[in-house]
Amino acid sequence: MPINITMPALSPTMEEGNLAKWLVKEGDKVKSGDVIAEIETDKATMEVEAVDEGTVAKIVVPAGTEGVKVNALIAVLAADGEDVAAAAKGGNGAAAPAPAEKKAEPAPASAPVSAPVPVAAQPVAAASQAAKTESGARVFSSPLARRLAKDAGIDLSAIAGSGPHGRVIKKDVESAVAGGGAKPAAAPAAGVAAPAAAPLAKGMSEDAVLKLFEPGSYELVPHDGMRKTIAKRLVESKQTIPHFYVSVDCELDALLALRAQLNAASPEKDGKPVYKLSVNDMVIKALALALRDVPDANVSWTDSNMVKHKHADVGVAVSIPGGLITPIVRQAELKSLSAISNEMKDLGKRAKDRKLKPEEYQGGTTAVSNMGMMGVKDFAAVVNPPHATILAVGAGEERVVVKNKQMVIANVMTVTLSTDHRCVDGALGAELLGAFKRYIENPMGMLV
Repeated sequence: MPINITMPALSPTMEEGNLAKWLVKEGDKVKSGDVIAEIETDKATMEVEAVDEGTVAKIVVPAGTEGVKVNALIAVLAADGEDVAAAAKGGNGAAAPAPAEKKAEPAPASAPVSAPVPVAAQPVAAASQAAKTESGARVFSSPLARRLAKDAGIDLSAIAGSGPHGRVIKKDVESAVAGGGAKPAAAPAAGVAAPAAAPLAKGMSEDAVLKLFEPGSYELVPHDGMRKTIAKRLVESKQTIPHFYVSVDCELDALLALRAQLNAASPEKDGKPVYKLSVNDMVIKALALALRDVPDANVSWTDSNMVKHKHADVGVAVSIPGGLITPIVRQAELKSLSAISNEMKDLGKRAKDRKLKPEEYQGGTTAVSNMGMMGVKDFAAVVNPPHATILAVGAGEERVVVKNKQMVIANVMTVTLSTDHRCVDGALGAELLGAFKRYIENPMGMLV
């Protein structure tokens, strides 16, 4: 019996991915555990292993295909002793209905994913099913779009479709709901006004933007999965989280002196220091200890409960081509500075290579965004849910400060804590930032 290979869900939130590369070809024999493909998610490139043994009878989705939905059929294996040609036909036919439902939703640019005829034929049939609105008008829409519109109480005739031939698809309904438009059309005016409401949730439409510039004066660069995810999450954050900001200046002289002393004391292995601490490593540790000392700030907001975390899992923003990713140092309050330093070097390298596992960058209880190495003096970062806080770290620089009524030169760093005011209000945020400042200015406390 043919064995279907489907697009795996490589993380709990993954909905689709890009099939970057096949490491096998039709006719190859594979066994359980063999790496057969590479899948690109929005943040990482991951290897996919075969679960069963057999012969690759058919590759359904070619390498380089983008936007392949989770659980969509991507290949067929023939079991041992089974006719390969028969398996290719049987597997493709048997699995056609499931991916067809998935393939109905993407915009036309995603259509090439449904290359095999039995899979591609299904969305066309679905598209030909026109829904009838309360007014009797025929509206072409996908089954999922019709269900979502019904659940939201929206008249499909009031939504401008972006699918093939103006077909209403899932994202059109979601945009209408988010924009507050496209409610049941009680009068013709409602149906006219509603389509204009959807773009308000996303910003200006592409046509509206391009009209402002001379033809030939620009090029269009399609959004990749990472940029789409960043945009989605930041819009979600700013629309749902009431941000509150607290800033403080931290003197760094004691920390810089301790860092130099610890690095000088590092043993060597194969002619290289076992560790080399950075200021950022010490910032991570200080924030983790501050959260340990102020546990009411180590939380996440949900509509029903306050999630109070037992450990400080600190995400660290790492810039990579096309965007950024936030690998997480788990239980950072329990780790030594050298352990944090070496872990961050490993996570940072694999982040830039897009080799992180989902569990290495998803979750966390807070985050650090350090732009000091870029010369930025101070800034405010956007809270990344489910976090309730994020610390923006500016550059350490020599400044004139007053001590004992005398002006002296000190190395000073400005940090800004962004908080979710629903669960970390101003006083609590100030308490957390005060604890952080104490560790930075009295760094020996991080060693005990």
